Formats: sequence, structure tokens, C-alpha cells
Amino acid sequence: MARQLRFNGTGSGGTGCPSVHEDTESGEVIVHGPPLTDADDIAQLRHLSEGEVAVVVPRELLVDWTPKEATRQARIIDLDEFEGLFRTFSHSAWRLETRRRYASDEATGTYRQFVETGRVEWDENDPYCELIRSQTAQGKRVERVRIVDQPLTTGQLYLLNNAKRNSRLGEDIRNLWRADADRLQLPSEDFWLFDSRLAARLRFDDDHLVDVELITEPAEIVRYYVIRDAAWHHAVPHEDLAAKLSNSG
Repeated sequence: MARQLRFNGTGSGGTGCPSVHEDTESGEVIVHGPPLTDADDIAQLRHLSEGEVAVVVPRELLVDWTPKEATRQARIIDLDEFEGLFRTFSHSAWRLETRRRYASDEATGTYRQFVETGRVEWDENDPYCELIRSQTAQGKRVERVRIVDQPLTTGQLYLLNNAKRNSRLGEDIRNLWRADADRLQLPSEDFWLFDSRLAARLRFDDDHLVDVELITEPAEIVRYYVIRDAAWHHAVPHEDLAAKLSNSG
């Protein structure tokens, strides 16, 4: 069975070598780079077994991109504590949405209304709306990239409609085709990034949000920066996607 490898980062700019990957199941770290080839250099190495290859990497690569906590314990919070993060963030909250459906959406009256009529009468004064409106009114940024399929699932079409309401609250919402996300090697993780210092990874069971893992490890946070920058750069405003779908229909 193939390993489940996650790209952590590279110290080489655009060339991608040398780089660090992490086995998400075993925790093992895979480093690749140019091989050490000089015979006199190789002769100085201890315990280099047959079949092993020595590679040369900058010290900064290991400092910046290898996991710092060999036995990091996941810090799991419940949904009430997760909601509190939206009240306490200082300047930015950024979301990557990767799933094809969310069971919590499908349980709402607005979802049923959308399925039956294709339209939704949104309540812009519910607690979430009031909270986000108050935060963006202070100049704080709330942004999302939603990965969508071709064709969009019903749940994705519902959220595209929802984006009109959330934009009026001050959110900036963009969409990215899943094919482009795959080309960019974006992960399937669904997460929020708060103030560029704390990540909240949403954990699902059969499309139901169960709980949230808080992540503060610096190397992991930098990895989320890279994901955010790539997704945001290639995503398009939700209005552009809606116009394209309308014109094609």
C-alpha cells in the first residue's frame, strides 16, 4: 500500500528540490535533494548501508519544514469553543472548504428551500451574521476559498447562493475548481486559519462536523500559509463563477 505523503515545504524557491515530505500515518519524514556523490565525502559517512543514498540539504530546510514535536498530541475542542474563535480573532480569519457536501447545511430550512425553488430568503440578522458583520466592521478580514466540482454538487450550488449573503456581511468569498486544486496539490483538509498563527482543522464523520483540532506548531502553520496563498491566488470571486454558470445555462 502506498504511503500517504504530505508535502511540508521546500527551501529552494521554485525548483522544488530539496524538499521535505511527511508520512501522515507513520510520522516518518522523507527528505529529498541532490545526492552526495564525491567518493571522499561519502567515505566520511558512518553507518551508510548498502542501498542507502546520502542527500545534501540546507540546514534551513530541516529547521523550517521538519515536524518539531515527534509526539504532538492533538488538541481537540468542541464546537462551542470553536465558535468562540470567531469572537476572539484579532485581524484575519481564512477558510478552505474542500468537501462536496456538508450535512449541517442539508438539515436547514434554507437548504430545503433552495432545493425546491432554487432561491433562498436569507436571514441576515441571525447570530452568525451579527457576529461576522461586527468583526468586519472593525476592519477585520474574513475570507474563504471554496473548492467546487464540475458540475457543482447541489451543496456547492447552495453555498454559491449563500455567498451573496455572506458577502454583504463583509466576507470575501472565492471559488477554485477541484481540478485546479488537484493540480496545485492542495490537501483535502478543511480548515480555518486565524491571525496567521492558529489553524483549526475541521474533523468530519460522514459529512457531519464532529469536532475541531487546534494547531499551533510553527511548521504546520507555515504549511497552511502556503496552502492559503496558492488557493487564494488561483481562486475567482464567487460572482464570476455565478455569472459563468448563468451564461452557460
